[in-house]
Amino acid sequence: MGALIAVGAGIAALTGIGAGIGIGIATSKAAEAIARQPEAKGDINKALLLGCALAEATAIYGFVIAIMIILFLA
Repeated sequence: MGALIAVGAGIAALTGIGAGIGIGIATSKAAEAIARQPEAKGDINKALLLGCALAEATAIYGFVIAIMIILFLA
């Protein structure tokens, strides 16, 4: 049973990979958008920061779930 708990915690911690990929793609697209329309820099930055915050929150939730699985089920 302990091995399955470790596998579950590992899978929950994998949300950080998705968040990292998402933030990287969003940042590259924002840089492209600013290069094309420099006058819209403020609006692009606001949208980028909101998206990055939501993606990072997803990674933090996955990390918290992984810690909870280890602490409460082990």
